[in-house]
Amino acid sequence: MLLGWRIVHVKEGDVLRLRLDSLEVLKKENKVYIPLSDITMIVLEGNRTTITTKLLSSLSQNNVGLVICDDKYLPVGIYLPYGQYHHYSKRVIRQAEWTKEQKGLIWQSVIKQKMTNQVDYARFVGVDEDRLNLMQDLISNLLVGDTTNREGPVAKVYFDSLYGKSFTRDDENLINGAMNFGYAILRSCMARIVVGNGLVTMLGIFHHNEFNSFNLVDDLMEPFRPLMDYWVNEYVINDKQDYLSYEARLKIIEFMSQKIKIQNKKMTIDNAMQEYVASFISAIDEQDPALLVEIKLENLIGEES
Repeated sequence: MLLGWRIVHVKEGDVLRLRLDSLEVLKKENKVYIPLSDITMIVLEGNRTTITTKLLSSLSQNNVGLVICDDKYLPVGIYLPYGQYHHYSKRVIRQAEWTKEQKGLIWQSVIKQKMTNQVDYARFVGVDEDRLNLMQDLISNLLVGDTTNREGPVAKVYFDSLYGKSFTRDDENLINGAMNFGYAILRSCMARIVVGNGLVTMLGIFHHNEFNSFNLVDDLMEPFRPLMDYWVNEYVINDKQDYLSYEARLKIIEFMSQKIKIQNKKMTIDNAMQEYVASFISAIDEQDPALLVEIKLENLIGEES
């Protein structure tokens, strides 16, 4: 079990239950206690763990997310709080009234941050200048709502530049396995924050798949994806690996505790997500994209060096 800046990772625990105001983890003869106030998320692996409904209730009351992983160690389910935000109905009504113009304007800023971070990471690893210029040219012509789909071509050049033209995100390999696990952790953390701010996860600003319960989450996590790419490639994957080990998964989770500078303040990625969602709400309600805080890869790398 790992406790890494309020993300608890439990592998093959026997029983998880509530003890006073703490999480109690029983594994064989060992017991570990962690105050719920210190936890933002719990990640469960293995097929033998039992969790009590009383603990689940307390997790909701404390806005703690619970992530369940499958046999391949990829998150496949998430348990989130319901209705804990104090003005939940008011926030949901306002969200339902977001106009196409509001959503298009803010999506332009959100996706530009993602693409800019992709260019910055490609530059960091030494991608050829002509490819960087191509991506930058695509970004410079970005329209409201990205109606001409600049995101797709930028992503194509980005991944081709990093891993070669034969690489696709559908391949079953270590790189995709690590990124998929990392993105799933990002998604779970963002989902907890979105719900904690009284927003409905299904109502996105760009993503609108009727079978996706996390459209807004997928929208708002976009700028953080290239940051996870950087973390996975720099600190997780190495030439000696041929599968995503337990230690590698712990290292990916550790990303959420890394420091990044947001508006001249140092904070963890988890707290940066909090700031980002809060600024997103202000930006879309006021129809002012300038209110959206900037998530910059350079502000993560700079804090590590």
